[in-house]
Amino acid sequence: MDAIKTMTLRFQKFTLLAHITFSVGWFGAVIPYLALAIAALTSHDEQFVRAACLSMEFIGWFVIVPFSFAALLSGLIQSLGTRWGLFRHWWILAKLVLTIFAVVILLQHMREVSRLSLLAKQTLLSSAELRPELIHSAGGLLVLLAAITLSVFKPWGMTPYGRRQASQADFTAPSERQPYVGARVNLHGWQTTWTRIIGYHAIGLFVLFVILHVSGIHHH
Repeated sequence: MDAIKTMTLRFQKFTLLAHITFSVGWFGAVIPYLALAIAALTSHDEQFVRAACLSMEFIGWFVIVPFSFAALLSGLIQSLGTRWGLFRHWWILAKLVLTIFAVVILLQHMREVSRLSLLAKQTLLSSAELRPELIHSAGGLLVLLAAITLSVFKPWGMTPYGRRQASQADFTAPSERQPYVGARVNLHGWQTTWTRIIGYHAIGLFVLFVILHVSGIHHH
């Protein structure tokens, strides 16, 4: 029994380490992608714009996309293999939706990046043609920041399904028995908690990314 518990604990630590590594890699890869988009937009050197476009395609397909799938898969394994579960807590569901949304948009947009890269090999591009890259990379960075925020603050408590599971098992972890709601703050006479503030900002970032993505589509 002790050996099984030890193996389970090691597995949980391994999946947590893998998920953190892949998530940090995804987040870290978006930053140079965004830097290239900004540099290309502000450059008047057509050769530099071409090189930036080719570099963004390489980073996108060989770094960002693999890390995004690895982060999603490791997150699913970690949730299903630990007491957190996949549908027991609102913050996990919100993070799952954000991650799936980000991966789907990423795959759709990378096709456009490949088209621009192919065009850059055949002719010179203007910096204006890379403006959607700034919108998508900045929006993607905001979504990843929202997901990280959810992981740290874990707002909103348990879902109805999670509460039913906890009551049926007649075993609830201390964090589930008394979910942390955060210190109360007073904003101009309005009482709220830090977890709610973080949750509102996460939702706002998600809506902003959707708006940025729609603007990018209309730009095309």
